[in-house]
Amino acid sequence: MTAIPNLSYFAQATAAAKRIFEMIDRNPLIDAEDVDGKILAYVRGEIEFKDVTFCYPSRPETPVLQGFNLKVKAGKTVGLVGGSGSGKSTIVSLLERFYDPVKGHILLDGYKIKRLRLKWLRSQMGLVNQEPVLFATSIKENILFGKGGAPMELVISAAKAANAHDFIVKLSDGYETQVGQFGLQLSGGQKQRIAIARALLRDPKILLLDEATSALDAQSEKTVQEALDKASLGRTTIVIAHRLATIREADMIVVLESGNVVESGTHNELIQLNNGGGTYFRMVQLQQSTAQNDVSNSHYHPSEVANNDRVMIAQTPQTPVGAISIWQSSPVSNFSPCISVSVPHSIQMYSYDDSDDENLGKSYYSIPSKWRLLRMNAPEWKQALLGCLGAASFGGVQPVYAYCLGSIVSVYFLEDNPKIKSETKFYCIVFLSLAVISFFVNLLQHYNFAIMGEHLTKRVREKLLGNMLSFEIGWFDKDENTSAAICARLATEANMVRSLVGDRMALLCQVSVNVSLAYGLALVVTWRVAIVMIVIHPLIVGSLYSKNVLMKSMSKKAKEAQNKGSQLASEAVVNHRTISAFSSQKKILSLFKATMEGPKKESIKQSWFSGFGLFSSQFLSTASIALTYWYGGRLMNQGLVTSKHLFQVFFILMSTSKNIADAGSMTSDLAKGGNAIRSIFAILDRKTEIEPDDLKGINAEKTIKGFIELKNVFFFYPSRPEQMIFQGLSLKIEAGKTIALVGQSGSGKSTIIGLVERFYDPIKGSILIDGQDIKEYNLRSLRSHIALVSQEPTLFGGTIRENIIYGKEDATETEVRKAAVLANAHEFVSSMKDGYNTYSGERGVQLSGGQKQRIALTRAILKNPSILLLDEATSALDSASEHLVQKALEKMMVGRTCVIVAHRLSTIQKSDSIAVIKNGKVAEQGSHSDLLAVGSQGSYCSLIKLQTGQSSYP
Repeated sequence: MTAIPNLSYFAQATAAAKRIFEMIDRNPLIDAEDVDGKILAYVRGEIEFKDVTFCYPSRPETPVLQGFNLKVKAGKTVGLVGGSGSGKSTIVSLLERFYDPVKGHILLDGYKIKRLRLKWLRSQMGLVNQEPVLFATSIKENILFGKGGAPMELVISAAKAANAHDFIVKLSDGYETQVGQFGLQLSGGQKQRIAIARALLRDPKILLLDEATSALDAQSEKTVQEALDKASLGRTTIVIAHRLATIREADMIVVLESGNVVESGTHNELIQLNNGGGTYFRMVQLQQSTAQNDVSNSHYHPSEVANNDRVMIAQTPQTPVGAISIWQSSPVSNFSPCISVSVPHSIQMYSYDDSDDENLGKSYYSIPSKWRLLRMNAPEWKQALLGCLGAASFGGVQPVYAYCLGSIVSVYFLEDNPKIKSETKFYCIVFLSLAVISFFVNLLQHYNFAIMGEHLTKRVREKLLGNMLSFEIGWFDKDENTSAAICARLATEANMVRSLVGDRMALLCQVSVNVSLAYGLALVVTWRVAIVMIVIHPLIVGSLYSKNVLMKSMSKKAKEAQNKGSQLASEAVVNHRTISAFSSQKKILSLFKATMEGPKKESIKQSWFSGFGLFSSQFLSTASIALTYWYGGRLMNQGLVTSKHLFQVFFILMSTSKNIADAGSMTSDLAKGGNAIRSIFAILDRKTEIEPDDLKGINAEKTIKGFIELKNVFFFYPSRPEQMIFQGLSLKIEAGKTIALVGQSGSGKSTIIGLVERFYDPIKGSILIDGQDIKEYNLRSLRSHIALVSQEPTLFGGTIRENIIYGKEDATETEVRKAAVLANAHEFVSSMKDGYNTYSGERGVQLSGGQKQRIALTRAILKNPSILLLDEATSALDSASEHLVQKALEKMMVGRTCVIVAHRLSTIQKSDSIAVIKNGKVAEQGSHSDLLAVGSQGSYCSLIKLQTGQSSYP
């Protein structure tokens, strides 16, 4: 009987084992551990693609490359350019053998790469992705992924070559600084430089750069580009770039369009191709036209500076800019009023257990009354009543069943056969009746409590999520409020509450009736045996209880110990491309093995305690039974009790003791449920520090003008109060005008956008919109007039249309298409099989970076805002798309207040005003020509010289 409840665990284990063994037994189509491949004694680095046709396995109906041919000579640099989605990054993936082509061959030094040993092949390549992936370990360990066991001198040398050494040594722990999960403690530019250092440490024969400098500011880009140019010498280098200036010196430039090579040659050859009518020439013209804009105004005369009243230079001490990008490491960058959320391309494993409860408990108040939770279930009072009736009925059935069981045992001691038959028949009918009654009362009990539980779960989850979405962004900065912890609360705590209210209430009601009826019935049948058994009940209940608790404790501690390993495994699976590219499987496995040593020792230790505990439990249980029979036998010898009464009382109270133990074993569940209730009500009762629906706030339903002013603003992020971002920053943005914010990574440009959106409130000073402090507005109505396009927009799982209409939920089809046309998105969306109903994939993974950016722009355009915030809005676009989108944005900016954050200064030269952010203040402000007129000592002048030097074409 005791084994039957455990059969479900065997079924679950069997199902899990089947999936595990399927994965273990699966032979990968591309096996990195295959040792049969050939190893070349010497690698020249000549690469050739022969008639390659390819489509992604997830989209077999969409060909990416069609009869693609390309030959890269050894030691030469080839630049790949083309529109978003043209197949540039796919070439790198095929070369790394993340995929194999459907048709055709890829050759290295004349050998098909399919026939080369894969791990060796990848060891000859260094890869830097457009979106660099770092692991949750130190900077040093991340760089060492490029070459395990490399000495510290080589690590530092690689970091210097990638322009990363200077910012690393400024960090408190230097190379031992933990980068955080997914590298969130570093800015995009800093992560990119570490990824470049990782690739350079490898000293590869083939260097693959997929937008390797896309996230860097002008100064860092120039330095890193010089380092990459040096690193490319003597190596075969394939560079994917949207910024054509970065591949101008390439030995060959290949222009891709719809998976085919349309042009190839050097920069000069392509410029002169078709008398200046080639695709590449047009792309250059598009970028050059913006870069050379206002060149005639770039020359300055010192005498003009004194007369220039429009230039504002802040006198600030020249202190080094903080190394860590505040915006990137803050969740602010992940939120937008037009729902353009930036999320790391990964999934974090999170296990909710008691340790988490303890952590949560530190910040929450005492456990609220469970009656409050029951009041949330008040609409289902009828189901609660019927459920309790069913539970009470079943609790009464069990003592009656035990009583009849003891009675039928005594029947077989009778000598009258006819009486044995009649008694047996009678009890069979009783047992059958009890079975039928049990079926219906259990059905009544579980059905009604299930309805209660599901309604409560739905209600709790809706209220939790609704309240969380109203919280200020600073709340999400706290360690206990990570996205994984929040998901755990929504998924786990609501289920705990459901179990507490439904299942546990049923058990308590059932056991209460059962114990009352059993004790009363036993004392009536024979009080002598009943008293002895009731006295030893604590031993029986204690032994059964300890057995259940020990089993649960073993399971819980095993899960706790394995949490770290699960986190590492999750990170490894999500970032498998980076691990594969650097052949780091063994390193990850060794790290995983190290994390599992703790759980192994803990499990062995627990097994000794558990073995002793289970032995004691079984011994006490058996000893109690022996004592009952011994005492009952003595009473029978004395004629004080009959065998029938002895068996009746024994079965009644033994079954009751098991029920009490089952109820007792749920104390840990009750405690966990109590912690869940505490956590839930702490969130439900919490008042956000920045209320989005303040009824007393000024309603901005009518169109606002868009005059913005930051007055003497001091600010630091709540999670890092020791790091001041702004120190008395003041800035005016005229209504209907465009202002651009420039400066180095980490200077606080994007933080200004966060403050205007009121994701945070300043520590000191004020932010005004149309002369009113933004704290006085109804925030939701204010944000309805503001649109934000983030640097790394991520789409939600759903169709392209659904993602677009987040900007305006009641938008018509005509409005959606018109916005898409303005953002240069309509053409590529319409070319897809399902058009606007195309599924974008989780976080938009089915679309390229440029396509995702254009969808985000469409969403912003659809919103028709009074204030437009663009945080590197065109950074992921190719030159043709950027030119078209830039034109669309210029049209959209008319009559609107626009705040632009940009590294590419060419995109903001037409702005009405440009503000240079440095050392927590506005260092310079004025138009493009005004700031150049300041002279070579000006901050903006030095930035523009860096970029105009890189982007000038003959």
